[in-house]
Amino acid sequence: MKAEYGELKKGYGEIRLFPESIDDLWHLRHLIDAGDLVFATTFRSVESATDKIRPEKVEKRPVRLGIRIEKAEFSEHGVRLRLTGIIEHGADTGSHHTINVETGFEISVIKQWRPIDLERVERAVKASVFGVIHILTIEEGEAELFRLRQYGPESVITVTTGSGKGADTDSRTAFFETLLDHVRNISGPLIIAGPGFVKDDFVKFARNRSCPGIDRAAVVETRRIGRGAVQEVVGKGALEKLMDDIQLSREVRLMDEVLLRISRDGAVAYGIREVREAVGYGAAEQVLIADTLLRDAQVARLIDEAEAMRATVVVLSSSFEPGERLVALGGIAALLRYRMQK
Repeated sequence: MKAEYGELKKGYGEIRLFPESIDDLWHLRHLIDAGDLVFATTFRSVESATDKIRPEKVEKRPVRLGIRIEKAEFSEHGVRLRLTGIIEHGADTGSHHTINVETGFEISVIKQWRPIDLERVERAVKASVFGVIHILTIEEGEAELFRLRQYGPESVITVTTGSGKGADTDSRTAFFETLLDHVRNISGPLIIAGPGFVKDDFVKFARNRSCPGIDRAAVVETRRIGRGAVQEVVGKGALEKLMDDIQLSREVRLMDEVLLRISRDGAVAYGIREVREAVGYGAAEQVLIADTLLRDAQVARLIDEAEAMRATVVVLSSSFEPGERLVALGGIAALLRYRMQK
């Protein structure tokens, strides 16, 4: 989750929220209550008459609306959060409207923020993949490395070599070696971007030097380097794909651990009955839930209880194999702090 704080006076004010994963939608479900004011750019039907021959038609146009929330719930069709309420700001004031919030959809929430709300926002922000993603922008003789922050790209280092495109082999090797020293220290995801073939040559160079993680780096063609290249990377959707890959990797790792503990009769519970018992005893450390169960009121209460017991909740997408395996186990499982007697 990305979050930008407005001025909060005694806990009241605006926070802009940008969900990045299904987990973040789950957090939003708990952050937004009836009576809160939510602003978003959404689509609203607008009647228009094009000419005298053609009848009036209805089209949907993007509009900025402020909705006083009456109900927040997960959609029955796909994983999205439906925010329904009365329009207070914008077109058609007084009418009902529903905002469908998905990953990548920005909203602003104005409310009285409780300490528990702010703690949840911080927890979601800390779980964000932003801050661990680096983007190396490179062309012949010049490169700049950025670290993505909540507020945008932060320049880490700029490396140049004096001779530009006329640089000899030794100068280019020294240039690549300097870059490699910085890249070796990156443990998270890396995107390498720039015009031409220099970025590809650097990747080959790094592979020949056995640079860890270089095979997982994403290579993106851009027209320029620097901050402009970062914007191009964002526009091409490379970050969204990378974040999806990170989320999927985490889901695979967690489900592998669940299945390993099941095979060894270890500290694990699966199915609603077993997980409820584990949560009740405070034994659940991480609770995994398939997105297909998010609309189940019984399961929602169980997850609330798990969070109250300081368990971490992770939502798995049923569109991918880890989520499918979880569904086969009843849609919910828990990694436990200790093994419980069955």
